[in-house]
Amino acid sequence: MSRAETDGAAGAAAARGAGTADATGTARGRPGPRPPWALGLLGLLGSELRTTFRRWRTLALLGVLAAVPILVGIAVRIETSDGSPAGGGGGQGPAFISQVTNNGLFLVFTALAATLPFFLPMAVGVVAGDAIAGEANAGTLRYLLVAPAGRTRLLLTKYAAVLAFCLAATLVVAVSALAVGALLFPLGDLTTISGTRIGLTEGMGRALLIALTVAASLIGVAALGLFVSTLTGSGIAAMAATVGLVITVQILDQIPQLHAVRTYFFSHYWMSFADLMREPVYWDDLVANLGLQVLYAAVFGSAAWARFTAKDIMA
Repeated sequence: MSRAETDGAAGAAAARGAGTADATGTARGRPGPRPPWALGLLGLLGSELRTTFRRWRTLALLGVLAAVPILVGIAVRIETSDGSPAGGGGGQGPAFISQVTNNGLFLVFTALAATLPFFLPMAVGVVAGDAIAGEANAGTLRYLLVAPAGRTRLLLTKYAAVLAFCLAATLVVAVSALAVGALLFPLGDLTTISGTRIGLTEGMGRALLIALTVAASLIGVAALGLFVSTLTGSGIAAMAATVGLVITVQILDQIPQLHAVRTYFFSHYWMSFADLMREPVYWDDLVANLGLQVLYAAVFGSAAWARFTAKDIMA
C-alpha cells in the first residue's frame, strides 16, 4: 500500500472515531450534549438558592430582621401597660404604631415601616454586593464560568437569588410581626386610614399585599448592589459601597432643595405601601414606585451585564 493510501485510511479511521465520539457525546473526553438553556438556568438557580440560604451570614440577617418586630411589639406592650398611647400620642415612631394596641395586625405594617428605610435595604445590599465580588474574592468565580453556565446565565441566576432573598426577608419580618402581634395584642376587624372598617380576613390579605409591595420596592437596590458587585473583587468593599449608596440616597431624598430630582431616587416612594390601607386604595404612588424599581433594574442590570461580560476574570 502506498503512503497516500495509508494516509487516506488513517484519515477515514479518524473521521469514524470522531463520529463515534460525537454520537456518544463523551468519548475522548468531549462533553456530552448540554441541557436546554432554560433547564440549565433552573438547575443553576436551585443550586444558587441553596448556597445563599445556607450561609450563616444570610441566616444571621434573617434572624436580625425577625427580631425587629419582636422588639417593637415588646416595647409597645411595655409602653402601653399603664394605659398611655403608643408612640407617646404625638405621632412619634413608625407609621401605624399608635394602632398596634387596638389590633395586633397593625404590628405587621409598623414592622415593615420600621425596617424598610434601613434594615431591609441593608440586608439586601449585603447579599447583592457579595453576589459576584464574593465569588471573585473566594476564588470560585472562574470555576463557575468554566462550567457550562455562561456569564449571562450566571448573572441572571445571581440576580434572581437576590430577588428571592428580598421576598424571603420581607416575609420573615411580616410573619414575625404577625406572630408577635397575635400573642401580645387582640386581633379582629381593623380601621383603615380612610376610617372604614374591614374584616380580619381582608386585613390579612392587605397585609400580604403590603409585604409583596415592600419586597418589590427592593428591586432597585438589588440591581444596584449587583452592579457594584461586578466592579470589584472584594465582597466586603461591594457590600459597604452598596449600603453606603442606599444611606446616601435616602439622605438626599430628605433635602427639600432637591425636589426636582427626588422623585427619581429609588427610595422616594417606599412608604407608598401605606396607600393600600386606604379605602379606596390610592394607586398613583404605588404604580410610580413599581415603575421606578423596574427602571432601576433595567438600567443597573444592563450596566452589570455590560461590565460582567467584558470583565477579565482573574479569580
